[in-house]
Amino acid sequence: MKNQRRNSCGWVDLQVNGVKGINFSDIGLTPDEFSSACEVILKGGTDVFLPTIITSPVKVYEHNLKMMVKFIDEEKLRDRIPGFHLEGPFISPEPGYVGAHNPAYTQKPSPELLRKFHEWSGGKIKILTIAAELEGADKLVKAAVKLGITVSIGHSNFNSEHLKEMASLGAKAITHLANGLPLNLAKFANPIWAGLCEEKLIGMFVGDGHHIPGDILKKMIMAKGIGKTIIVSDASPLAGCKPGTYDVFGTNAVLDKSGRLYNPVKLNLMGSSYTMPKCMDYLKKLDFLSKKELHKVGYQNPLDLIS
Repeated sequence: MKNQRRNSCGWVDLQVNGVKGINFSDIGLTPDEFSSACEVILKGGTDVFLPTIITSPVKVYEHNLKMMVKFIDEEKLRDRIPGFHLEGPFISPEPGYVGAHNPAYTQKPSPELLRKFHEWSGGKIKILTIAAELEGADKLVKAAVKLGITVSIGHSNFNSEHLKEMASLGAKAITHLANGLPLNLAKFANPIWAGLCEEKLIGMFVGDGHHIPGDILKKMIMAKGIGKTIIVSDASPLAGCKPGTYDVFGTNAVLDKSGRLYNPVKLNLMGSSYTMPKCMDYLKKLDFLSKKELHKVGYQNPLDLIS
């Protein structure tokens, strides 16, 4: 797929949890709902995307992967929806690091369970996000790489040594670098600095201006370098919805007029209310990347990562 669709005017989004109230991690997700969500995303300026399932009960993976892969195969959408991003369940259950995920659904690294996911997806898992510090993470990375799955580190209390080990085993990226973390961290010994400094791993950044303030996002991209940067939307099921109070992932969420989506008690973000085109418009307005560089971080780099 590396040489396909290079002349498109759309974007490539590697992390889409849903849109317009449709949740890709909902056990009740129907083919009609999935079809409707795909239509909204693909007609809205996103050229290629990965439906993303967050940490969920195993039955959700079985039901949703089997249903979604059948749909994309039947609808001839393989070039536009080439597979899936599993953001869990092999992530940290610890407060802050678990983010908006339910810690009760996290799993210890299990190559056996991953192989089941792989089978249910028709071999179309493109990205697996895992926590690097968990016991057995090394075996999981090896199993994923053998299956042709790109491993990304996220929702993880990783340090520099963890990242070096994961990279040596074949991991390629860091999921929403600078997010999925506690509000308070050590000054220097923390995953943000470790992730920025690890030159072998691509940094995926949520480009909505809420996950990372614009001036800081600029400096993080400069630190990582254009060749090691990918922008994602992390679009939640509330992307495209009106401001208000909602239930998302079984938790109260407030979507305010600014577009910020958060839990009113824990104050953590609940994914993004932005789609990929809106993220890229925000990045354009920061006015520090050329047209060619925007294409790299919003199209070519993500496409290359999953090729």
